[in-house]
Formats: sequence, C-alpha cells, structure tokens
Amino acid sequence: MATTPAAAGGAAILDTLGDFTSRENWDKFFALRGTGDSFEWYAEWEDLQAPLLSLLRGCGAEAGGGKGPEILVPGCGSSVLSERLYDAGFCRVTNVDFSRVLVADMLRRHARARPEMRWRVMDMTDMQFTDGSFDVILDKGGLDALMEPEAGTKLGMKYLNEAKRVLKSGGKFACLTLAESHVLALLLSEFRFGWDMSIQAIGNESSKKSAFQTFMVVMVKGNMGIVHPVQSLLDQSAQFCNMKQANDVIHDLEKENTIRESYSSGVDVILSLRDLQLGAVGDLKVIIPGRRRMFILGEQGNSLYCYKAVILDARKRTETFVYHCGIFIVPKARAHEWLFASEEGQWHVVESAKAARLIMVFLDSRHANADMDVIKNDLSPLVKDLEPGNPEEEARIPFMMAGDGVKRREILQEVTSEITGPMVVEDVVYENSDGDQSSMTEKMFRRLIFKRNSGLVQSEALLVSDSNNEKADDKNKRSPSASKKRRNQKKGPSGSKTVLRIDHSYLGSSYHSSIISGLSLIASALNFAAVSGTKVSTTVIGLGAGTLPMFLRGCLPFLDIQIVELDPLVQELAKKYFGFSTDEQLQVHLGDGIKFIDDIDVASNGATTQLMSNGNENNAVKILIVDVDSSDVSSGLSCPHANFVEDSFLLATKKFLDEGGLFIINLVSRSSAVREMVVSRLKVAFEHLYSLHLEEDLNEVLFATPSERCLDIDNMDEAVAKLKAMLKFPVDVGSDIKKLQKLQ
Repeated sequence: MATTPAAAGGAAILDTLGDFTSRENWDKFFALRGTGDSFEWYAEWEDLQAPLLSLLRGCGAEAGGGKGPEILVPGCGSSVLSERLYDAGFCRVTNVDFSRVLVADMLRRHARARPEMRWRVMDMTDMQFTDGSFDVILDKGGLDALMEPEAGTKLGMKYLNEAKRVLKSGGKFACLTLAESHVLALLLSEFRFGWDMSIQAIGNESSKKSAFQTFMVVMVKGNMGIVHPVQSLLDQSAQFCNMKQANDVIHDLEKENTIRESYSSGVDVILSLRDLQLGAVGDLKVIIPGRRRMFILGEQGNSLYCYKAVILDARKRTETFVYHCGIFIVPKARAHEWLFASEEGQWHVVESAKAARLIMVFLDSRHANADMDVIKNDLSPLVKDLEPGNPEEEARIPFMMAGDGVKRREILQEVTSEITGPMVVEDVVYENSDGDQSSMTEKMFRRLIFKRNSGLVQSEALLVSDSNNEKADDKNKRSPSASKKRRNQKKGPSGSKTVLRIDHSYLGSSYHSSIISGLSLIASALNFAAVSGTKVSTTVIGLGAGTLPMFLRGCLPFLDIQIVELDPLVQELAKKYFGFSTDEQLQVHLGDGIKFIDDIDVASNGATTQLMSNGNENNAVKILIVDVDSSDVSSGLSCPHANFVEDSFLLATKKFLDEGGLFIINLVSRSSAVREMVVSRLKVAFEHLYSLHLEEDLNEVLFATPSERCLDIDNMDEAVAKLKAMLKFPVDVGSDIKKLQKLQ
C-alpha cells in the first residue's frame, strides 16, 4: 500500500527525518516505517504514467538488443515508481539509495517478482558507475531533498555533476520537482549550455489532492557551447494546484530565456568561471585552436579576490609547446599596453609563452599591495578545471608574469584612522607606465591606499614638475630661507631635485572618466547653466584624495561642489599630499552622507537650505555622485556601502534631485545576484537608469534620474559634442559613451 505525507501525518514524518541529507536519519525513517510499505512524497503514478511513458518511448530502444533504455532512479526511496515502470515493460532499471535499510527491504520485495531490476546502496552524489552508463535518469524528489535552503547548493551541484557524467550523449534527465526558486535556479544555470531543456506541470487527477504543484523538468544531453531557450509547456491560463507556485516558475523561465537569448545573440557577454566549466565555450579538456574568451575568475565565498581573465588556446598546433597550460599574470600598470590589451598582442604573448593554452589574468586596484604568493595561491584552485586533458603532464600549472608593474616606490606616510582603518600614501613609478617603449620620461604617481579592503588603491594622482615654484626658487636661492625650501624638495623621477605637484587635470581612475562622460546625459542642462552664468549644484559623497572634485572644479567651473566625507583624517591626507583645497566653489562637510541628504530633504520642505546652493536655490539641475567604498564586503558589495543602495536612501535621493537631476553611483560587486538587486532597486526608485561598464575593471557606473526632463537621449552625438565643448580638460567622452546602455 502506498502512503503520502498527508496520509501518514506529514509533520510527524518530517520531524522523524530532520536533516534530509543524513544517511542515519533515512535509515531510521525507513526502519520505523517497517517493511512492505511504499511512500510517495508527491506525484502519484496515476498522474505520472502518461508523461513518463511518453518520455521513455524510443529512448535507447536499439540498445541492449531492443530491451529498452537503461534507466537510473537516484534516491529511489520506497516509491512505487520503479516497479510501475518495470511492469510497463521498462525492465532495465537501476535504483540507487544510500539507506541500507531501504535497499535491503526493496530487494526482498522485488527480487523474485522483478528479477531484472537492480538495487544499489550508493550515494547519489558519488556514484560508482562508468561515464555514459544510462539512457535516462529519473529523479523524483532527490534533488529537492539535497537542496534544503540552509544547506546551500554544494550537494545539489555535486549530484548534478554526477548525473551529467553517467548520462549518455543524447540521454534524458527527467527531474520531478516542486521547482522551488533555489532548486529551479540551480537546474536552469547548470543545464544552460549544451542541453535541450523543457518543463511541464504534472496533472493531479488522482484521489490524493496536493497543496503543491509537481513539475517535470527534462534535460536532453547535447553539444557543449550551444544555448537553447527553455521550452515551457506551462499554460498560463491553466488551473494549477498552487497558482503562486506556478506563476513564480513561469516568471523564472521568462528571466532565464532572456539570459539565454543574450548568450546566443552574439553579444560578447562576460562569462563566469562556472559558465566555462558548464561548457559555454565548448569542452575545456580539448584544445580548440584559436579559441579566445573573456571571463571572470573567482566569486564571493570561493576566493579572496575576483579577477578579469581571458582564456586563449594557441592558434596553431605545434610540437614545440613547453607547457600544455600556463597562467600569465598582468599587473594593473601594464594592463593597458598593446601587448596585453589587444587581441593581437595577446596572441603574441601566447606564442612567446610556448603554451598550448594560456590563461591571462589581469590585476587591478583591488589587488594592489597583495602579496603575489597570496594571489597565486588564490588562483591555483580556480584554474584547475581550465586545464586541458593531458595524461602525460602532471606538473602544476606554471605561473608567468609581466613584472609587478612598480619600478620604484616611496612610502610617504602610514596612518590608521578609527573610521577608515590603515591608510598608506606612497609615490610610485610604474614600468612602462605610458605604454610607450621609446619614451625616456618616467611618470610618477601618488597613491592613497585603503588597506581594509585588500589594499584598495582608493585614489591615484599624476605628479608633475611645478615650474612656477622652480623659477621662484632660482630667484631666491641665495636667500636665508633657500636652504629650508630645498629641504622640502624631493628627487623627481629622473633623480634630480625638483618641486612636484599634483596635476589636477589628470584622472587616474577610468571610472572617474566614465562619470564625466556620463554627464552627456544632461549636457543641454549643463550648457544652459554655463551660458546663463548659473551654478549647478553638485554633491559628491566620498572625498578620497580629492582628485575627482578637484578635476570637476577645474574642468567645469560652473559647478557648485559640495563634498561629504565621514573621516576627517582622509581630508587631512588629501590636503597634505594631494593638493586638495576648498574655496567658494568647492566645500567639504564632515559627516555622514546619508544624513546629509536627509537633512537637505527636510530643509527643502521649509526654508531653502544654504548648504547646497550658496544662494542659487533655483538650480534647474542637480548632480549627486556616490563614490564610497565599503568596509564590509560580506554583503557582496565592494562599492558603495550597502546603506547607499537601501530603498530609503534611494527615495531620499529621488526627492533631493527634485525631478531635475542625475544620480551617479560607482558600483563594484563580486556577486551578480547583488548587482541585480541593486539595479532592481534603482529601477523602482528612478524612471530612467543607464549603465556604463568598464572593460578594464569590474567597476560599473550607474546613472539614474527620476524623469527625462533634463535628459539628452534623442541625440547623444550632439550631447557628447556639447559636453566636450564645455570641458576645460581633455576626456575621451566619445569612446566611453559608446558603452552606455539603458537598463530596461
């Protein structure tokens, strides 16, 4: 007799089991139930018979002398599914369960009546079958049991990897599941590349009605690298056991097919390491001459850092390969050089390295000050699955490097703040910093480093010779004060004593250039202010070394700039080492940025605040820039702090902009899920949202506005031209703006 959780007292049964992944708990569960009893979690045979028999017809019919397909039922439990299949003519069924109590009972029950059916005590996440053993895998609740939310996806992924391995090419994996969001998400992502996938609802015609809808997800094993849309056999007008459950599944399928369309449309989507492992670019165990693809290595929880990387398989097969696989590390200072930044240059590196496969890894500001041994240890397990199959080569994958990028370093000050933590100010000279091999002039840069965030280079400024100070020094070199002034001089890059100053017309961060370029979105409003002599209220939350606000002051003189900085020591370092200064056009407010915006909103409800406009309270457009890193990266956000993307702050920002402004936020996240969360919140708060993603970094600059009143979206070429005409310093606006995308 078959029982269901409801009939047997579902709550009591669940209490007996406790942890669904525990072998001991299942042994106890089946022992308490006794022998000769069957148990169905969901979906009775009466409901499954038609769709399953339709699925199995023709599967492996020619194999084994026409005896029908080899079928694997992992996590079989005491369900009647296998015996019903056997009685329907599908005799080559292998049942797997890790409960010895259960398998012993099932053998006693079926050995005589169904002699060809096999039973194995085996862990479904570690099966002792050879590759390609089965034509069909039928999972009835097995994956669901492994995917308890608090247990994460580790066991589920391990099981699915085994299922893929033991399934023949062209074989079918049918998963009967409740399709909870975390379970369906794993299935959709793990079978995205090289699998035909469909989903249908299982009817509930039996007498035992269920409060939950059962779905059958079918994956057919095909060729790696090919992406097909998921075929949905769900009728949105149908009546399901649980309408909310069904609607959630339909919504998730629509999102997945949007993702799959982007992969198959030819758009150069940045892949993850997991995408590569799943076959997004074909079989990684095989060298495919000329294969090249950008991807991201590392993710939160699995590695210390995240890396931009490119996989390159040598274009020509040769007998002179020294390595079958190698890792080539490119430091940040050299990433822009032709040899590493261009596709042609990268192929030159592959040939020089004499590697059949080269994985080029690009370091950025987040890896500054990190010990290279730490970097290598972090990378080693990440690249293990990227190694091509070569039984004769058992040596560790070698690391190669273009040099650490810093030719000379001088630490000016190390200090610890109660707010920001340890900080370092240093002067560095990069190797080939200008990318010109023939250049004889070395460039020196001054950097502000926040050590709390894996040695993040928070700001970088260009040092140049201060010709005015040098002339003044020549005139006064015989004066009594001359010796004191010479003590304040330092050796320039060439070794000569000279006075150096910060070049505030230089932007050291590419995302700062993107922020400037994004102002093209409101170029007409800015141009009106410039022509009419009015000021544009501009708030920047996060001072850093002050390089961005100093650039803004010189580049766009009509901006009225207010800086909000939490840490007084950061302001002190900016003034002492980076030439930061304030005046009527640029002021600093020490305090919390979120409170500052809230106070502005409160003040705007009454008397006009003097904090922002300096007498120009009727500005037509406002700009708010959030450029702060996070001391807590456990949220998945490196920048900004999570509080700056909370709904409350976003709504306060919308009110602050007052229907006529641009909200700019520098986003750095190692988690695609966190990034999507931030984007979705911004979409709710703002009518228009644009993204400018930097290819050389993981920074993404987002531009949001509550209305299109000030937007120049109809003719961006004209808007770019307007902005460039206003800029006092050169910025490659045209190249940046080509990457601008509207987020729907």
